[in-house]
Amino acid sequence: MEQRVSLDEQFARFDDRWSPKVVGSLNDYDVKIAKVEGEFVWHAHPETDELFLVHRGCLRIRLEDRDDVLLGPGEMFVVPRGVRHCPVADDATEIVMLEPRGTINTGDADRAGTAGEPLAD
Repeated sequence: MEQRVSLDEQFARFDDRWSPKVVGSLNDYDVKIAKVEGEFVWHAHPETDELFLVHRGCLRIRLEDRDDVLLGPGEMFVVPRGVRHCPVADDATEIVMLEPRGTINTGDADRAGTAGEPLAD
């Protein structure tokens, strides 16, 4: 993708929750955005770290055997590979994620997930 991407415009194109959309790529990584609300599933990514950046709202990342991380707009956190975590948003929140292409959002959880889908033009 060789174009300017407006996150505000991209977030305005969908309303579903916990369903990442691919809005860019670099090398072998996808830049994904998602609207989230409520509690996701506990999971880990044994092969990769996972970056969360809050665009709008507030995201709490619950971490197994560690303190929770609370993120507001403009703040980011990298969950280290293999660390079990559970993202939670009490209200509608918009996030940006950076992950290796093909990374499934539910990681090792016993629940179907998605690697993200491109937003149709």
